[in-house]
Amino acid sequence: MSNRVGIGVVGCGSIGIRGALDHLVLEDVQDQVHLAACCDPAPGRAQAAAEKYGVAKAYETEDELFADPNVDMVIICSPIGLHYQQGIKAIEAGKHIHFNKTMTVTSGEALDLIARAQAKGVHLVASPGQMLRPTNHKIREIIQSGGLGKLSWAVAGAAFGSYHETEGVRTGDTPLSNINPSWYWRKPGGGPLYDMTVYALHSLTGVLGPAKRVTAMSGIGIKTRHFKGEAYECDADDNTVILADFGDNVFAFIHGTFAGMVSEFGQPSYFGEKGSIVGTKLNGEAIDYPGKSEGLSPLQVTPHVAGKYAAHGKLGEHHVYEDTMQLVRWVREGKPSIVTADHAAHVIEIIEAGYAAAETGVTQVLKTTFTLPEDLTAAS
Repeated sequence: MSNRVGIGVVGCGSIGIRGALDHLVLEDVQDQVHLAACCDPAPGRAQAAAEKYGVAKAYETEDELFADPNVDMVIICSPIGLHYQQGIKAIEAGKHIHFNKTMTVTSGEALDLIARAQAKGVHLVASPGQMLRPTNHKIREIIQSGGLGKLSWAVAGAAFGSYHETEGVRTGDTPLSNINPSWYWRKPGGGPLYDMTVYALHSLTGVLGPAKRVTAMSGIGIKTRHFKGEAYECDADDNTVILADFGDNVFAFIHGTFAGMVSEFGQPSYFGEKGSIVGTKLNGEAIDYPGKSEGLSPLQVTPHVAGKYAAHGKLGEHHVYEDTMQLVRWVREGKPSIVTADHAAHVIEIIEAGYAAAETGVTQVLKTTFTLPEDLTAAS
């Protein structure tokens, strides 16, 4: 393999365009990567992406992309329900993988991919890398050092809303602008827990550590959605509330719903006997971090968005690009990322166990775990 990592983009839909291709075509990363291939089953979409972004090869199937010897790593940007089988194929082909959230639908699938990758010597990075954010570094430090006293509870979650229907890449009539969002409303892999709450769950567990058990209630609130004049029946739950136990009588309320937000997107709130962290504010004051005085958001000061990479901070989905570059660095320099598949598997189990608890009425004891380094700044 040359020092430039050949990247294959699996899926040229919304995330493939905004989180991968828009970023990886920029000049500032060309010394590290090159776009070796892309694939998409929608007629003409991969070819249109290749022509627009200068991708070397365009394929309609992932099998062709995985067989391409110029592809060293792949970015899985397909619907979540496809990730497991595509992951197996990529690992067997010896490709390193960045999975967009979530890594898989079930924790069993995630653990199987982890085992397969270890046996094959393949690296996995699984979004979203919430613990790369400097604000989460500070929040973790405050709570672990007793800055809030005895912790009582936390709240985390997100609401689905209707943003997917109105994204710019979906409202046109070309292969790169007519991308149908209906998979978000269907099983397997659809719904706000897998798509949006996953961000807050990575932050919550990154700060508090692995959860111990969960119980939940869940259902479908909006049974029919519409896109471009067509009606789509929804079978993925869009209204789920989870209660999680983190041990030592610390509990968290977690939601993935079709309406209502109670904290900043991706940022849980924490309440203790001596104070609170609400989103990114400690007792009402904004938490400081490098770059804040320059007007940069926490996502704009991650390793591959800050400094000479500042142009990426002006594009959409730059957190996806950051997670991708975490894998690029691992492949090129041998430096593992803290955006681990083990962490992703645990978050997936919380979601999976929440659905199981809602269906059975039985509290679910979690089996997965993960660890993060003490010094997140150095590791990230």
